[in-house]
Amino acid sequence: MNVITAQKAPALRVERLAKTFDVSAPWLNRVVERKPRQFLHAVNDISFDVPMSGCLSLVGESGCGKSTVARLVTGLYKPNSGEMRFAPGQDGNPLSAQMIFQDPYASLNPRWRVKNIIAEPLRELKLRKTAAEITERVVELLKTVGLSASDGEKFPHEFSGGQRQRISIARALASEPQFLVCDEPTSALDVSVQAQVLNLMRRLQDEFGLTYLFISHDMSVVRHMSDRIAVMYLGRIVEEGETEALFARPRHPYTQLLLQTIPNIEHPHRDRVVAAGEVPSPLNPPSGCPFHPRCPIATARCSAEIPEVRTLSTGTRVACHLAEEA
Repeated sequence: MNVITAQKAPALRVERLAKTFDVSAPWLNRVVERKPRQFLHAVNDISFDVPMSGCLSLVGESGCGKSTVARLVTGLYKPNSGEMRFAPGQDGNPLSAQMIFQDPYASLNPRWRVKNIIAEPLRELKLRKTAAEITERVVELLKTVGLSASDGEKFPHEFSGGQRQRISIARALASEPQFLVCDEPTSALDVSVQAQVLNLMRRLQDEFGLTYLFISHDMSVVRHMSDRIAVMYLGRIVEEGETEALFARPRHPYTQLLLQTIPNIEHPHRDRVVAAGEVPSPLNPPSGCPFHPRCPIATARCSAEIPEVRTLSTGTRVACHLAEEA
């Protein structure tokens, strides 16, 4: 990953990023059954910017490639092609990134006490010199996320889901990152607890000047969190724009369908356009626009030609031949 040096640069710039997985059967099976190799294009030529001290949300149905992007940004996966460039931090080095995972129970070591889970980054990165300083920092982080010092003596199974996610956030903050990748951090929580965790994340963003790449499938959640939203479908970004502009006038048919899933108290019986069919298999994506088999306004051109991402006069970027009509 390179460092962005331009003034007022975004915290992260991603250009033409792609990730492909080889999901072929074992060699002997392919020979006996005469099957070709198979490749899954999880992320296919995507580009986006994450605003400094802001939040960009990636949203889409399960399997669209959101979590793969999260793992690429944090270095857990290596891209097949493309480039990711972090802006320099206050010390001149690239912004440091950490990740908050979806399942707070699976991401925490069940055999460690909470104080040791949070202290591990401090020890490994040598951010504090003495045991007393490490203990003091652990207590400070617990209080920052709304827990008490005594909670450090407990094990993860002794907490509720929302409390475990607070511990995950404290552990992520322990390494003093400036960039957080949040992979559906509230999807496993009750609605009331979701609101508490989201409000905590907004407060931490304001307090520490954090930058978020937020992954979710819930449009109401991303509206609360985001400055910009990028909508993904089958590994591609089909629309990206400022949050309120995208909600006020979505230009891609898929974005419109996602917005219709949000409950509306004022118009509970409003007419909705239902997407036809299921999401195509990423192992055998359709030709042309990947959304055309489910699109209510698709034409022959949509099935034959992949739409280029273009920027409209409103600043919204959209990959649709019929963006104006939509």
